[in-house]
Amino acid sequence: MKNDHGRTSLDKNGRGHSAAGHGPVGFEAELDLFLRARYTLVVVVTLEEERALKAIAEVCERGRRPCLAWDLADGFEVLSGKPGNLPVAKDPLTVIEQVEKADGDITFVLKDFHDCWSNPQVKRKLRNTAQRLKFTRKSIVVISPTRTVPEELRNETEVLELPLPDAAQLDGVLGGLTRTPGIKVDLTPGGREKLGQAALGMTAAQAGRAYAKAIVRDGALDERHIEVVVREKKEVIRESEALEFYPVHETPDDVGGLDVLKQWLRLRERAFTQEARDYGLPAPKGIALIGIPGTGKSLTAKMIGGLWRLPLLRLDVGALFGSLVGEAEERTRRALRLAETVAPCVVWIDEMEKALAHGGGDSGTSTRVFGTLLTWMQEKTAPCFVVGTANDVSSLPPEVLRKGRFDEIFFLDLPTAEERAEIFSVHLRKRRRLPGDFDIARLAARSEGYVGAEIEQTIVDAMYVGFHQDREFTTDDILTALARQVPLSVSQRETIGALRSWMRDGRAQSASFDEAVEAERQFVVPLEPLGH
Repeated sequence: MKNDHGRTSLDKNGRGHSAAGHGPVGFEAELDLFLRARYTLVVVVTLEEERALKAIAEVCERGRRPCLAWDLADGFEVLSGKPGNLPVAKDPLTVIEQVEKADGDITFVLKDFHDCWSNPQVKRKLRNTAQRLKFTRKSIVVISPTRTVPEELRNETEVLELPLPDAAQLDGVLGGLTRTPGIKVDLTPGGREKLGQAALGMTAAQAGRAYAKAIVRDGALDERHIEVVVREKKEVIRESEALEFYPVHETPDDVGGLDVLKQWLRLRERAFTQEARDYGLPAPKGIALIGIPGTGKSLTAKMIGGLWRLPLLRLDVGALFGSLVGEAEERTRRALRLAETVAPCVVWIDEMEKALAHGGGDSGTSTRVFGTLLTWMQEKTAPCFVVGTANDVSSLPPEVLRKGRFDEIFFLDLPTAEERAEIFSVHLRKRRRLPGDFDIARLAARSEGYVGAEIEQTIVDAMYVGFHQDREFTTDDILTALARQVPLSVSQRETIGALRSWMRDGRAQSASFDEAVEAERQFVVPLEPLGH
């Protein structure tokens, strides 16, 4: 993603692309380039202050460039080199004055200085100093948890993000623990790699705490603790406020029907492997699932994670919007960066028509969030497979379904008789009942016009009846529950007709049939309220 103030975009491994287009560069290489090019004010965006300080010190050490850090509590300290006598400053204004007075090629790292953005005097002084430092070899680096930079400073500022640690860096965290006396690690090379993959999306400190917690609890670290780390990561992702980590248990056997969609997914089951990359295959971008409520769109999103054995992240676009100016854009970027760090993964955007609706009543915030999401979907290079679901295609902005954002758009219609039979069998097995004990053919015939969610509810209703009467529920109980329901095919007849017209125009592929003609012939089109 391209940053708002700088010229660098970072991928999930911290590799970026310079404005000149000279190929990928790492965070440290990019920072070194900025310092050698005499950029006077650089904002490093990260929550990992300790890791950022270490990286900045290493860059300055390699460049034989003295580096001082300052914070409000302890004043100045040496990060690298021998700068001579340390300056003294107890407040932000004095710090900036000391930066101007200092001699030589020095980098100053200011901690927590983003707290001073609201002070007009500090802001003005920093701007003046940044302009004057252009004629020196001194630079100021501000470590900040957010990308927010005052409008007055944007022209003087370069923003550089420190990406979350990749698998190799997390393995280094584990290596540091293993060198501690008394720590027992019993991991095969494969298990160690899986543990690092499980920790992707966590900061180095968070991963270290998760590893340490497992070691303290059980006295050793082994492959049993991969699941422990995944649970810790789930909590970390939840704290991002806009992403939710879903454990994936669903398989294609848990989804009735949709044979064409399932086959499409199976063809791409190995698409995120090294083998696929060696073959030259690009990672698939994603799919849009458009259709009638209750036809299994959300269940399909969960099933993809289980089929491909990838983490499933649900993006709650509503949670992106904060009360502070600029907060929504910051949350959006943070959520997308986190998804790219966890990649390969499945990113599920539920009810896109609500999530991506945008208007002009919020000072343009929703429009900017909408634009950020669309740009990311189009240009992302990290293997994040986006699954977008929608019930009302007419409410979707046309640019959402433009080619390039999704590999395919699937339409999910009312299930056919064969699919309904499969759905009944799936939900009976989920409730530890044998489908052979029920008249599945009769149930499928009598449930014409019902969607999967409605079929599931009739089984639940029948179970309540049987449980209340201290007996097993039967086919007749399910049929009675069917008779009491008014299906969506009756209550939302016009909506279904509009969706089918949309598919007939060639805008989507049927999730159940290869040919649109066959889909039209097979799909149920109730003309009047169903009788039983």
